[in-house]
Amino acid sequence: MISQPSRHCAVELHALPPRIGQVRRIVSAQLRHWRLDPLVDRAALGITELLTNVHRHAGPDKHCTVEIELLLDRLTVSVRDHDPRLPVVRDAESYATCGRGLALVAAISECWGVRPWGENSGKVVWFALSAPRPDPAEPADAALYGGTTPGPLAAAVLDGALPGLAAGPSAPARSAFVG
Repeated sequence: MISQPSRHCAVELHALPPRIGQVRRIVSAQLRHWRLDPLVDRAALGITELLTNVHRHAGPDKHCTVEIELLLDRLTVSVRDHDPRLPVVRDAESYATCGRGLALVAAISECWGVRPWGENSGKVVWFALSAPRPDPAEPADAALYGGTTPGPLAAAVLDGALPGLAAGPSAPARSAFVG
């Protein structure tokens, strides 16, 4: 049996509308690189909802970190911000234009949650998706979920491509910028 190591990517940003779209594209490209195409739409929707919550509710500091981690057959997506207030799932009126984000995250994910981060300094909101197992017909030396390369683009290509968007210490997602 081949043991599959964890895959991890992190992107730091200010949760402003143009950045939310960029991070959604970065994460989608990284998931495609890991051969997790069936999870792209749900992960992108969940990230959009969580980052929109940071934009709308975490104030005044909109700085946050998006992390994706693939461990065995589970993809965990988390957003960490500096606002210690924990989110609450609400019942939105049928005509309301907001208030459904966390309910949507709950609907698209296997599970989700929130936990304080640091000493009264923030929180982490996360959700998990079941990941498909690697194809057993692949050669034994094939990279499981693209684990032997940093991403589909060389990091040098993207230096300065995303002003104001800094990648975390182990964030090959930045090298996966598309469009």
